[in-house]
Amino acid sequence: MTTQDHGARPGEALIRALPKVVLHDHLDGGLRPQTVLELADAAGHELPASDSESLAAWFRDAADSGSLVRYIETFRHTIAVMQTADNLARVAREAVLDLAADGVVYAEQRWAPEQHLAGGLSLGEAVEAVQAGIDDGIAAAAAEGHIIRVGQLVGAMRQEDRWQEIADLAVAHRDRGVVGFDIAGPEDGFLPSRHLGIWRFLAEHDVPVTIHAGEAAGLDSIGQAVHLGQADRLGHGARIIDDIAFVDDDAADLGRLAHWVRDHQIPLELCPVSNLQTGVAESIAAHPITRLKELDFAVTLNTDNRLMSRTSMTHEMKLLVDEAGWTIDDLVDVTVTAAWGAFMHHDERRDLVDQVIMPGFQKVEGALV
Repeated sequence: MTTQDHGARPGEALIRALPKVVLHDHLDGGLRPQTVLELADAAGHELPASDSESLAAWFRDAADSGSLVRYIETFRHTIAVMQTADNLARVAREAVLDLAADGVVYAEQRWAPEQHLAGGLSLGEAVEAVQAGIDDGIAAAAAEGHIIRVGQLVGAMRQEDRWQEIADLAVAHRDRGVVGFDIAGPEDGFLPSRHLGIWRFLAEHDVPVTIHAGEAAGLDSIGQAVHLGQADRLGHGARIIDDIAFVDDDAADLGRLAHWVRDHQIPLELCPVSNLQTGVAESIAAHPITRLKELDFAVTLNTDNRLMSRTSMTHEMKLLVDEAGWTIDDLVDVTVTAAWGAFMHHDERRDLVDQVIMPGFQKVEGALV
């Protein structure tokens, strides 16, 4: 993309107006604090705070521990209030509306249906409830002038043994809202090799795969994700930086795995704010996303968990502009990369880029001149 000013750095208002694509956003990590309060009250679930602002601060502070295990523990409260069809539909609907209001034009919502059966739902009923909420949210967003497309990514919990059930679920709902499969939860010690047959099964049924890898664990996790899991994308993937030796500011020596990931242009679903919370990097400026982008890895920008990180796509973009020196060209690059990595068909990706993303960025660029 050619801009009038390649060094242009948009402010927050213009960033909010940009079209955005988010591939890594957890449904159970993006609830509105007020919704958590209301649903918890109705379910009799005790929370660590009694008003929405205090609760939002608690989620952020608890997630700021620097430990992925402690970060994951915060989900105990959100999952507790997502155990009925109505609650799942409400959370999904509000997620779509919140993303659309932030300028997101394409999103994939990932979640683990096996964690939402305590109220008596079956796996299929849980997926159908979330889809009903997504459909309602898309319609409501359109009525407000925001066009957004949203798909479900169903995930199996790595530490459990329901991988095949969730793979079956993905296949059953492949043409009814589910766009792909994921494994999530404790990464270290629960690698893709744990259930080897699942990956061939998903490939045989043409189900796209993204695998959490390279967040809490290192290169072995990434290697298994791309070689055994046949991952189309890497959830996070930030630790691929460990396979790169930086000689100086202008030279880098890539290891074999780093070459493989870059050569195959496997999209990295990087989540800077969340990664700071879990100790992947010490600052936005030092986050691997910038160096990896400079080295032509397929970098995408994501939110991970909007509630726990008190973040949004606008916030993530603004931090990179303010603290890592990103320009509007950098923002369009990661957005287009995400669109081309989306789990939809080639012609749909092309239309998203040509008819939505590029015109949207060009409009904002005009305001920068």
